Amino acid sequence: MERMIVIGGGAAGMLAAIIAARNGKQVTLLEKNEKLGKKLFITGKGRCNLTNACDMEDLFRNIVTNHKFLYSSLYGFDNQTTMDFFEGLGLHLKTERGNRVFPESDHSSDVLRVLEQELRKQKVQVKLRTEVKEISVCDSVIQGVVLSDGSKLNGDKVIVATGGLSYPSTGSTGDGYRFAKTAGHTIQPCSPSLVPMETEETWCKEIMGLTLKNVSVTLNCGKKKIYEGFGEMLFTHFGVSGPLILSASAYTGKYLNESLVLKIDLKPALSESQLDERLQRDFFRYQNRQLQNAMDDLLPKKLIPIVIACSQISPDKKVNIITREERLQLVQTLKGLPLHITGFRDYKEAIITRGGVNVKEINPQTMESKLVKGLYFAGEVLDVDALTGGFNLQIAWSTGYAAGNA
Repeated sequence: MERMIVIGGGAAGMLAAIIAARNGKQVTLLEKNEKLGKKLFITGKGRCNLTNACDMEDLFRNIVTNHKFLYSSLYGFDNQTTMDFFEGLGLHLKTERGNRVFPESDHSSDVLRVLEQELRKQKVQVKLRTEVKEISVCDSVIQGVVLSDGSKLNGDKVIVATGGLSYPSTGSTGDGYRFAKTAGHTIQPCSPSLVPMETEETWCKEIMGLTLKNVSVTLNCGKKKIYEGFGEMLFTHFGVSGPLILSASAYTGKYLNESLVLKIDLKPALSESQLDERLQRDFFRYQNRQLQNAMDDLLPKKLIPIVIACSQISPDKKVNIITREERLQLVQTLKGLPLHITGFRDYKEAIITRGGVNVKEINPQTMESKLVKGLYFAGEVLDVDALTGGFNLQIAWSTGYAAGNA
């Protein structure tokens, strides 16, 4: 019987182990933590957004890096198949706003429970607190692995599913990149992705905790628009966060050392002329008030002094003497409140890692290395990433399935 070793007991590793065992392989799953699925446990704020129920076209649209490489694996084990797989294990699912799929119970522990039950059912040998020191290769053929205690474990196939560098407390410390490099693979530069942004403007700290819903943002590098999106964001003590900001960060890979400007459209439903008309109506209604007391109908109270300061109008000025030029300046600020990005939070706050094992060196049908026979890669260790909403976990399931099935 063919012996297979899976390094890493996260989403991709567990699925790969289950599928290989179902195919009659003798499977050993190695995990350096004291339990499986530590990162899976905290995803979706502990609810585990395990896939997205959108159509395939939309799914590929949400993949930021190397989506073409994923055609085979995603069509081989797509989002519907993923849902069927989990429901087949007895997990009840529900679909929420944005087609995000969660366990009905809202507990990620239930996702882990059914995966662990299936690992036991398929007689996968799970070894916890077991760290791999290196993979063993001879004449470009995999031999097995060497553990941190110096002992050797022989295997005909090895799947590396060690994750990236994000949330290092869950065990994602870049081991897989080291194994890949040893085997002769190229590692595309890594950086935190789906991560909050730090800003030059210190006023963000003054309004930290304020959430804006139904706003749109654009992220620009000089005249080049990198990202545009609509949704929800949050001000923090260091800058900005929230779904919109995390998504924007996914597109910054090529621009990490460039000057980036984020512009927030606080009233995306209105054109500049419609917003100007709205301001004129408000100013007429509150004509004897100072500007700082005449914008309550338009903005959250905390944001009013900031918008006024960015518009360079005196907050004490009565609205009935505000000039047309000043009013138009206010409109422009409301339609594009600027923030200068000075950096990104580190891996501790990043949902995923950008970069990883170069996919040109991997067979997209099987996830097998083109350089070493019997060596496979699955999940975040690969240079593939997507937006939030269950897409990154779908990549983990699909690549894990491809590797386990091969």
